Amino acid sequence: MSLLVNNVKKAFDTKVVLDEASFEFEKGKIYGVLGRNGAGKTTLFNCISKNIEIDEGSIELIEGEESIDLNYKNVGFVYTIPVLPVFLTGYEFIKFFVEVNEEYITDLKTIDEYLDMVDIKPEDRHKLIKGYSHGMQNKLQLLCTIIIKPAVILLDEPLTSFDVVVAHEVKQLLLELKKEHIILMSTHIVQLAKDMCDELVILQNGKLTGMKNESESLEEFEAQLIDMLKEEQDNGEIKEDI
Repeated sequence: MSLLVNNVKKAFDTKVVLDEASFEFEKGKIYGVLGRNGAGKTTLFNCISKNIEIDEGSIELIEGEESIDLNYKNVGFVYTIPVLPVFLTGYEFIKFFVEVNEEYITDLKTIDEYLDMVDIKPEDRHKLIKGYSHGMQNKLQLLCTIIIKPAVILLDEPLTSFDVVVAHEVKQLLLELKKEHIILMSTHIVQLAKDMCDELVILQNGKLTGMKNESESLEEFEAQLIDMLKEEQDNGEIKEDI
């Protein structure tokens, strides 16, 4: 299985964000999508998830010879800022989510077992989500993706709001998930990209370029990455959150 981004163009008014961007993402890998602020990483993720329409090109999920339609069942998007029904408790939300999506869930667990997976404490499970910290809300959002296990998982700046212990646990979950999934992860944390990603994809000047994660030291890796990103021309600010 692979996710094929083919000559994708996306512009907002006169600002070109993606300019004939092409790349093939394969199952079994975590890809780190890196770029300077405003390069278009979130826009790329929104195009893949069909939150916004592309202007030209195509984005396809390929299984053998078959092209599979991209929809909410096979694309999971974990946003930087969680989008959750804050009027529900954490327990109520996950219970509702499981009931609505039960036909798509394999290895069904209890609600408490799911909440254990992302370390939502028993004393917090029946509190309203609006009272949760940003990190706790991010845990719930990520848990939905873990429950459904979609073919493509998009992580926009993950782990930034987690404490050290939970971040480690989530990393282990993602490393296990990657065996049967295509995972794209945007991040500004070079150490995280080095530790977790099998391959890096640089987004600059609207195009996607692959970079192997083969440097032995973090310093060498960071220097190579900075050299690539410095080549980008300053074409003005790109608003990614449209």
